[in-house]
Amino acid sequence: MPATQTLPVAVVDDHTLFRGVLADMIDQLGGYKVVVEAGDGSEYVKAVEQGVHVAVAIVDLHMPVMDGYQTIEWIRANAPGTRALALTFERTEEAMVRALRAGACGFLRKDVCKNEFKEALDQVATLGHYHNEVPQEQAHMAAEPITDYERARSKVHEQLTERELEFFRLVCDEAEYTYEQVAERMQVHRRTLDGYRESVFDKFNIKSKAGLVIFGYKWGILKG
Repeated sequence: MPATQTLPVAVVDDHTLFRGVLADMIDQLGGYKVVVEAGDGSEYVKAVEQGVHVAVAIVDLHMPVMDGYQTIEWIRANAPGTRALALTFERTEEAMVRALRAGACGFLRKDVCKNEFKEALDQVATLGHYHNEVPQEQAHMAAEPITDYERARSKVHEQLTERELEFFRLVCDEAEYTYEQVAERMQVHRRTLDGYRESVFDKFNIKSKAGLVIFGYKWGILKG
C-alpha cells in the first residue's frame, strides 16, 4: 500500500478496552486511520448512515444488540465498498463458514500477533480477501499485483473439472447440504462423491469444509 494513502478503518467491538487498544495499534501501523469505534453493529450502522466512509471494518462476531454476523450482512447489503474482517476468540469451523457466508473477507482470532494482523489488514485492503489457511503455493500468488492474481485465479479454475465445480458449490451452498444430499443431487454414489472431495482437497491442500468455503470465495469459485 502506498505510504501516502490512508484508509479509513472501523473497529466494532463491545469490549471498550480491547477496542481502544486495537484502534491505537491500527493508527500506529501506517496507512490506516480509525474513523469509527463502535460498541455494536447498531452504533456502526448509525455512524455510516451519518456519512462516515469506511474502507475496512474490523468486526467482533459476538456483540449484544446487533452482533458481528448481522453487522457483516448489513455491510454486504448496504455498503459493498467496505470490506469486513471478522474477529473472534473462538475460531470454530461453524463460525468461519457463517462469517464468510455473511460477507466477511477474512477471519482472525483476537489473540493474533501484530504482524499477522497487519498482514490481514493489508491483504483485505488491497486484494479484498485474507485467507490464512491457503496453501503456500497459492498464498504467494495472493500477495502479487491484481493482474497476477487474476491469472492465478484462472489457473485455479482450470484445475477443476465440471463435476468438481458442481461438488464444490453444492457442498458450500447456504442450504448446508450433507454429503449424502450432495451425492443425491449430483446423482452419484457416495463413494464417487468422496472421490471428488479427495481430489479437490488434495489439489489445493484444503483440510476442512471451512477451508473449502474460504478458498472458494478467495478464488471466485463462490460468489460473495
